[in-house]
Amino acid sequence: FRLNNEIDKLHMKLAIDVYYYENKAKTVGILFKDWRDNHEEKIILSHCQDIMPYESGNFFKRELPCIINLLDKIDLNEVTEIIIDGYVHLDERGKPGLGLHLYDYLAKHKIVIGVAKSSFHSNENQYVKKIFRGQSKKPLFITSAGLSLDIAADNIKCMHGQFRIPTLLSRLDQQTKTI
Repeated sequence: FRLNNEIDKLHMKLAIDVYYYENKAKTVGILFKDWRDNHEEKIILSHCQDIMPYESGNFFKRELPCIINLLDKIDLNEVTEIIIDGYVHLDERGKPGLGLHLYDYLAKHKIVIGVAKSSFHSNENQYVKKIFRGQSKKPLFITSAGLSLDIAADNIKCMHGQFRIPTLLSRLDQQTKTI
């Protein structure tokens, strides 16, 4: 049993979200074991100050430092996949989004899956897959690095919850916005 528990620790998934207020940011990470889980194993928090202003198409400049600050509080050897609120690729040419910058920062050793609630420009291309969950007519936009787009989309689609936003990602959003 002990060995299985140690193996389980090496297969954690980490969902990350950042909330901005004033000139600060609160970053929350939720660790969970299985795509179908309805509860997290652990919640990690970090705070940043003096945040860069928002720059369309270069969101990573603002958000990546906040994510890195959170990752410094986690044993990344336990994490196999990271889910972000955003895009891995921004256009049909594969322009790097936040997720690809994170993937590169992690030396391409971790899978990064982007889950976005809205379309970025008209990015319906080979890098984006729309999924529909529950009864929602509005899709989620999935992008990935280090994993096939189809498998990444299937993983998000099978996450727990009957609504458009999976249970754990909804809980993450609520945790992030609670100051």
